[in-house]
Amino acid sequence: MTARRLSTPPDIPGYRYRELLGTGGFADVFLYEQVGLGGRKVGVKVLLEGLRADAQQAFEREASVMAKFSNHPNIVSIFDAGMAPDGRAFLVMEYCPPPHLGAMVRSRPFPVAKALDVIIQIAGAAETAHAAGILHRDIKPANILFTEFQRPALTDFGIAASTSGGHDGRAVGVSVPWAPPEQLSADRPMLPSGDVWSLAATLSTVLTGRSPFYIQGAANDNMSMGQRIVSGQLPPLRRDDVPESLENVIRVAMNKRPDQRYPTALEFARALQQIQLQLRYPMTVADVRTEQSEYRPDDDEDAGGTRFEGFVDIDPDSRPSRSLSTSPTCLLYTSDAPDDRSSVDLGGSRTHKKKQQKNSTDRSSGCLIKSQSRTPDQVRATHIIHTTISQRSTTRGGKR
Repeated sequence: MTARRLSTPPDIPGYRYRELLGTGGFADVFLYEQVGLGGRKVGVKVLLEGLRADAQQAFEREASVMAKFSNHPNIVSIFDAGMAPDGRAFLVMEYCPPPHLGAMVRSRPFPVAKALDVIIQIAGAAETAHAAGILHRDIKPANILFTEFQRPALTDFGIAASTSGGHDGRAVGVSVPWAPPEQLSADRPMLPSGDVWSLAATLSTVLTGRSPFYIQGAANDNMSMGQRIVSGQLPPLRRDDVPESLENVIRVAMNKRPDQRYPTALEFARALQQIQLQLRYPMTVADVRTEQSEYRPDDDEDAGGTRFEGFVDIDPDSRPSRSLSTSPTCLLYTSDAPDDRSSVDLGGSRTHKKKQQKNSTDRSSGCLIKSQSRTPDQVRATHIIHTTISQRSTTRGGKR
């Protein structure tokens, strides 16, 4: 099979071409500089000519979906989209220098600590997309880039689909080695748990340098690997520094039955955070943007005053009733009703949710989740202990 000819970088008003960054089946990515803004570097993804209509639709879908999540710290930002003078569609994206995650781990797998850190962040990105009704359907190492500040960022939402269900998992351009069994079947719907499978498969690759069902010396074409994914047993990682608890988390996330996996990317992230606790690693934040609530002007009637919301009294002399290394519980509070809380078992065995999570952080229990928000109402969303400090504050000791 001969390599296709590289496309010519288009002339795009306001941008100056610099070099080729990468190639793909449907598009090439080039480095440009943005004229008039100090020569800001941007990645420009240009659709190839002569493609089928479904490829064009996927490209347009990617622009729409990624623009919706452009402010997420772990999703590649989209700055612009349009049609070049020669008729080719393009996306102007945040510049993420090569290499991508897949190329990084091919020759040198990541240490466990770094692998957990990266995948927890990407799980937060996937959860944010799921909360907005979007399945990625192509999470894999090659679709995880790194920003100039070395933050992992998920890209390529070209085959994304609605989480509303009813459609089958198959899609144009599916990446077989990291795809869940239902995505390789004609009559099985794909749900958020399908992206959970792909997150776990990506974690496996980051730890081993190969896709989960790759077998040395065996046939590893898409057909053979697809058969192993659908009916074969998941091979062990075979790394001495990977604890059995982490192998078990991956096995649960890659269960053949979707209903036996972690139901959400956030539950998967929490399970990995628990591994971080067990191994005494720093805990990684999973950034999750919840749906925006309606802003009410009367919410500001106490502006300038002090309010304390979601109080928790912590007795420094008391000890938790059970060890954090088993299955700690995280209490999440919302600003609307401090008494309305969610109890979440980090091992994934118990979840009770009443309201959407706002900015929630609980280091002591082993749960670290940060929810992004935009509206004034959401900016005031409480943490587990949240205060808005101003002149009319009232403390336990009296008036401030």
